[in-house]
Amino acid sequence: MKFKLETDKKPAGDQPKAIEQLVDGLKKGYTHQTLLGVTGSGKTFTIANVIEKIQKPTLVIAHNKTLAAQLAQEYRDFFPNNAVHYFVSYYDYYQPEAYMPTSDTYIEKEAQINEEIDRLRHASTQALLTRSDVIIVASVSCIYGLGSPKEYLKKHIKFTRGFNTSRTEILRTLIDMQFERTNADLVPAHFRAVGNFVEIMPTNERVIYRLSFTANSVSNITKIDAITRQILDEPQSFFLFPAKHFVTPEEERKVAITEIKEELDKQLKHFKKEGKLLEAERLRRRTEHDLALIREVGYCNGIENYSRHFDRRQSGEAPYTLLSYFPHKENGKADFLTVIDESHVTIPQLNGMYAGDRSRKNTLIEYGFRLPSAIDNRPLKFNEFEDQVGQRIYTSATPGKYEYEQLEKTKIAMVEQVIRPTGLIDPEINIRPVTEAGDYKGQIKDFIDEAVKVIAGGARVLTTTLTKKMAEDLAEFLAERGISTKYIHSDVETIERIEILTDFRRGKFDCLVGVNLLREGLDLPEVELVAILDADKEGFLRSETALIQTIGRAARNVNGRVILYADEMTPSLSKAVNETNRRRTLQLEYNKKHNITPKTIAKEIKSIADQLRTKHDETVDSLLKIDIDLLKQNPKKILKEKRKQMEEAVAILDFETAAIIRDEMRILEATLDKNKKKKTK
Repeated sequence: MKFKLETDKKPAGDQPKAIEQLVDGLKKGYTHQTLLGVTGSGKTFTIANVIEKIQKPTLVIAHNKTLAAQLAQEYRDFFPNNAVHYFVSYYDYYQPEAYMPTSDTYIEKEAQINEEIDRLRHASTQALLTRSDVIIVASVSCIYGLGSPKEYLKKHIKFTRGFNTSRTEILRTLIDMQFERTNADLVPAHFRAVGNFVEIMPTNERVIYRLSFTANSVSNITKIDAITRQILDEPQSFFLFPAKHFVTPEEERKVAITEIKEELDKQLKHFKKEGKLLEAERLRRRTEHDLALIREVGYCNGIENYSRHFDRRQSGEAPYTLLSYFPHKENGKADFLTVIDESHVTIPQLNGMYAGDRSRKNTLIEYGFRLPSAIDNRPLKFNEFEDQVGQRIYTSATPGKYEYEQLEKTKIAMVEQVIRPTGLIDPEINIRPVTEAGDYKGQIKDFIDEAVKVIAGGARVLTTTLTKKMAEDLAEFLAERGISTKYIHSDVETIERIEILTDFRRGKFDCLVGVNLLREGLDLPEVELVAILDADKEGFLRSETALIQTIGRAARNVNGRVILYADEMTPSLSKAVNETNRRRTLQLEYNKKHNITPKTIAKEIKSIADQLRTKHDETVDSLLKIDIDLLKQNPKKILKEKRKQMEEAVAILDFETAAIIRDEMRILEATLDKNKKKKTK
């Protein structure tokens, strides 16, 4: 299927020129191109037009999950009939395995996997292996180890009506594909056998496929909604991929186990020769325990540390990653487009992943917690990343050192997109003191006065602080003074961050406080005022790049303005203000020449969070559909029964079920209170 851009919008401002330059560069075989696009100039729309013109699978890399979610939603809007997927780390919480020799402290790996994001990761890889019209929006997790695409593809199976196989053979096949059997409700990567049926929930979608058998063949396939049990379709066929990305054939697994044992023997001899008897014993126990589990059940905690053996890689060889799933030419060269969004931040992230991981692993190996081959369970080195991606476009309002170096090497001109299609100009900047003096009450009091005026006019306010603690304290302080406020920073979980930003745009609260998370790429056209507190504190958060990016948050609103609170004019402040004024001059001249009246960007408010709803939320909703009617008939009885069910679940340590019932009870009680108030009135 071909990429087809579905929109009524037409390229405007600097977009037509930028699209033409980028497409021309790709056709000429340029590896590196940079799009300097000011905030609100429509860089995503420009790239969408480029994708439609070159018709290649595309990887878009963003530097955080929130921005990746926003971009995924935008590309889905542009390409509703193509495959647009979201690929980020599936950990809501992740504490890597580590050892601190100075305090003799070993920290075991601890992770909390988000099941829904894991499903979206599988949807991404499966789309890449079965379609050509694919856009994957990913975080830097795309350079971390993933199983071999060849083995993953080899293990997939196509179920078709009339497929010659028995029910027993299907069960064996599913177990071999690492699906788990259950008699309870189905969740992704599980199946159940009931009578003459086998029901399967794949890893990439929340539906159930029911296979009906007659004699030794599949007589019918039914696609069923997992919550309502409504029949959605009776497809002729469907593809089923393995439950895990790491897939190793039985014979190769046996070879890997032998190699791990040989490596263990070699490392034990090394430790004993060095007189490291404690380290030798520690390593022997850990590795032999892991090998026993791998032999018996095919898996152990930390199995990724042995990935080099299972992948049949040589020492030092790059791991398989998401990039391996994209198409490559016969000579091994990448045959897809890579877009690095907000490249001034994303490139340094990609460049720094390997070194941090290596340092931690070296310590674990040195003290006998891991075999030397664990070093090959790693992210790509930056040069490996460069080798594995083909043509790339860097997009940023403030390109970094790396992007300028590539332009200098190749002698290719920067593609500038300074003129916005809306005619909006960069915001006017006002500089005010931080400290209190005379009648002036200082930055916080002044900001509150300005925020109240903006909110009274129906617009939103954004302010940035220097630390997470300051963001939390300021949000609480503003709320106490009657300003509806929330904070957001990197400690707030992925889906909650997305929901907060969506609620902010919808006007559920008026003021958003953040740190650096709010700088790059966040599309908030409702924001009329941006206030940067302590703007003269020179450093990463108040660098020229950071200031320009933050100032840009007010550039999507025709009334947008920025207040910089500073007692002195730092070099970064001077450069940021001068660059903003340079762009304003170009934009004003263009508007005057073309008789353009600027207007605020009008953008429908959507959220990818709607598609990332957890199993917990879905279960609560499905129970409510049943119990709301019962509540009308006998409210005391239904709530009493629910409490009993919750206590029974707690008694047998089934806290997940207890939490579902608890949340359902809260909604039922709120509904009951609402009904009582209506009757009282």
